[in-house]
Amino acid sequence: MLNRRNALKVAAAGGAAALFPWDRLTGAGSEAVASSAATAEAAPIVPFAHAMPLPQTLAPTSRTLTSDLYEIRMREAQVEIVKGLTSKVRTYNGTFPGPTIKAVQNREVVVRQINELEVNTAVHLHGAHVLSEHDGLPMDTIVAGGERTYHYPNKQAAASLWYHDHAHHLEAENVYMGLHGLYLISDHNERSLPLPTGTYDVPLVIRDARVETDGTLLYTRPSDCPNMLVNGKERPYFQVAARKYRFRVYNACANRYFKLRFADGIEFTQIGADGGLLEKPVRKTELLMLGGERVDIVVDFSRYRVGQSVVLENPGAQTTERPEVMRFDIVRRAADYSFVPHRLTTYAPQPAATVERDFEIRTFPAMTINGLSYDPNRVDIQTRLGTTEVWTVRNVEAPLPAGKPDFHLWHSFHTHLTFFRVLERNGQPADARDVGLKDTVTLGPGETVKIAMTWGPYTGQYLYHCHQLGHSSGGQMGRIDVVA
Repeated sequence: MLNRRNALKVAAAGGAAALFPWDRLTGAGSEAVASSAATAEAAPIVPFAHAMPLPQTLAPTSRTLTSDLYEIRMREAQVEIVKGLTSKVRTYNGTFPGPTIKAVQNREVVVRQINELEVNTAVHLHGAHVLSEHDGLPMDTIVAGGERTYHYPNKQAAASLWYHDHAHHLEAENVYMGLHGLYLISDHNERSLPLPTGTYDVPLVIRDARVETDGTLLYTRPSDCPNMLVNGKERPYFQVAARKYRFRVYNACANRYFKLRFADGIEFTQIGADGGLLEKPVRKTELLMLGGERVDIVVDFSRYRVGQSVVLENPGAQTTERPEVMRFDIVRRAADYSFVPHRLTTYAPQPAATVERDFEIRTFPAMTINGLSYDPNRVDIQTRLGTTEVWTVRNVEAPLPAGKPDFHLWHSFHTHLTFFRVLERNGQPADARDVGLKDTVTLGPGETVKIAMTWGPYTGQYLYHCHQLGHSSGGQMGRIDVVA
């Protein structure tokens, strides 16, 4: 059975504090907010105790001439996140993270989602261009014991997408507890490129967590989450050959940013962003990513000898946290005919904008966009199909002193339905940090970005919101209706 729009009531004013633990506690009510912080003891961290697993690839239950059909059951499961401990999580099909769906451009995917959990859910395919009724809107919930079938047309270019929960006031906790999985679209252009493929094309789903000494996975504020997981395991190791690999890097954190670099400072090549391949590759030594962002990179391990290792670390970790994210162990040699070409794809020209809009994102004292909290009955923006718009988005929070946890002062601005291009950051032309087609963009305290998008290809109700999911859970979200 399914709850339609408006069947779920928005929580009373002030309820966001109970739903989401803040790091910066000021003013009245801070004691109640602080009670949601972690008080038990976190499990000891032992890096590199786990071999990194690869998410399972889901096989269709059936196929037609035009579609692949899947069935997924949302249920609780017991998994080992920290070595030697068992944690209860919320899953798609019992795996943590959920199984990977591999789609092909212009071939429809149909997913029957069955909710065997005790909480409401709504499944959003992040980065997909879909009809509104299949977008997983916050009020289009699947009640406990209910089910819903989603249709994904896949008429877009190859991209690293992901599906995750979006039930209003529950999305942050549901995603944190495990309701996220990968969805990879391929197309002819991507398959024709000489990039690493097969076992050398590897997803890295990175997120934080807090696992207690008894194995409990505790949903709490990010400053109390010392565990760093890759593909569901605490700081694992991964055995590689001395050759090139393609890594699809996801920030699946509910509420924090991270930075990534190799401990020895080696360069890697970025080949993709949220919306798929870049036009041209970009050389980098570090990534900064917030929740929802994806980056595809190629790393060449042929510079190392067999028997050597290199650690991927997070220089954005708190001083109380270990910086290691995972370790790569070079264990063999392998033939390698892959390479990164000088041009990867070609974007359509960006039409001239006919509409400009301004947005202010604020976390304190309330989680708002332009001073308003999300109301599913209120249309915040109406635009016409095919309209090109330029949005100026400002994070109005001031930075904290160095060394203080500032995760909730950062925002990752996300649009449903369409990709955008970053034109400017802090008044300067966008640089290598913001390359490619995006659906999520990072804003640190005090930062401003200018983005351009064309609304389509469908009409209907969609969303824009902060992808720090605690913020959207608390109301930092708006409704946009695309009309014919």
